[in-house]
Amino acid sequence: MKAHGRLPWYAPEELDASARELYDRITGGPRASGPQAFSLTDDDGRLNGPFNAMLVSPDVGAALQELGAAIRYKSALTARAREIAILELSSLRRSAFEWYAHERVGKQAGLTDAEIAALLAGDAAPTFDASEALVRELVRTLVRERDLDDVTFARAAKTLGDRVLMDVVALVGYYDLLALSLRVWRTPLPAGTEPPFA
Repeated sequence: MKAHGRLPWYAPEELDASARELYDRITGGPRASGPQAFSLTDDDGRLNGPFNAMLVSPDVGAALQELGAAIRYKSALTARAREIAILELSSLRRSAFEWYAHERVGKQAGLTDAEIAALLAGDAAPTFDASEALVRELVRTLVRERDLDDVTFARAAKTLGDRVLMDVVALVGYYDLLALSLRVWRTPLPAGTEPPFA
């Protein structure tokens, strides 16, 4: 069996029934339909990125992948704002695979090379609209402070509304968990990919 960081890299035929059911849900769900920004599997069907680790604990993995699918495909955030948030968190957490994947998804969502470079460097991005800039600020605050003070909360609730604010909080929690999982399992980037962080 091939290794994938600290875990075996499971081929579909090597999975037990519960892990195979989860594998089929991941590869048959919304992530696998439409244009692919990055490959969900290798040529032998092994899952890339955080999904391989989800197979180790299929019940927990199933809940995680469902939450991720809801954040990606059912959120009230615009596609651009969602990808700004994910890339900001990836940069703050120095999560190479998250950055690798969502740099590509972000381009599909309409982020420019200059905007992506600004996110990577932690620089201002003057082309972000007011809501996008606020989402980025909220991600920074939530990652660093693990809370929003009353003034920031009131501004976010007034500008974005409670539903979008809830989606930002959930996104930060989910992608922070993925960043932790990717780090603990030493999940590698695809072969030949340059790491985004020094």
